[in-house]
Amino acid sequence: MIKKILIGIVLLLVVLGVGGYFFLSFQMPKEKDFENLKEPKIREMASQRMLVVEMKGDPKETSGKAIGRLYQVYYKLPGVSKSGVAPVARWPLDFSVPADQWLGRFGLKLPGNITSLPEDTAEPKVKTETWEYGQVAEILHVGPYDQETPNINKLKEFIEKSGYQTVGEHEEEYIKSTGMLIPVKPKDYLTIIRYRIIKK
Repeated sequence: MIKKILIGIVLLLVVLGVGGYFFLSFQMPKEKDFENLKEPKIREMASQRMLVVEMKGDPKETSGKAIGRLYQVYYKLPGVSKSGVAPVARWPLDFSVPADQWLGRFGLKLPGNITSLPEDTAEPKVKTETWEYGQVAEILHVGPYDQETPNINKLKEFIEKSGYQTVGEHEEEYIKSTGMLIPVKPKDYLTIIRYRIIKK
């Protein structure tokens, strides 16, 4: 009798686990949801209140720590979305700088009702700030981060031909990436590459 109960519990756990996996897989962003960004686009974006942490060093070593730290603070805030918030990063330095000297400004979008953060002494320090936008140019990159260059160049050429110039930092929004609940292969990463722009 006990053996049958244990087998039943194990089977129930397997069913729940498999069902949960497929539910999460179904909820994950899909490439087809961003078809409109396969080619560069210009749009207007409102300024955005952000939860921000800065880290210096090779992104392969710092990105995971920075984003993990952001979520640690974010999920303690009242009224924030528990799903669907994609991390964003701004890279103020030129990519010709050695990777171990890169500065990443990582952020998560905050709802308007968040005006202060709870007391937190952990490192790295997390703060709030407003990221300015206005007109932006964007393109979707599908695949590993180290293969972004052709799409970055394509976006910059589009900006130039459209009579604009970039202002501010290179920005990336990580729609589907490493660190998600369901493992994602680098070939399936979805990243929106973005620049603020102004007319020449």
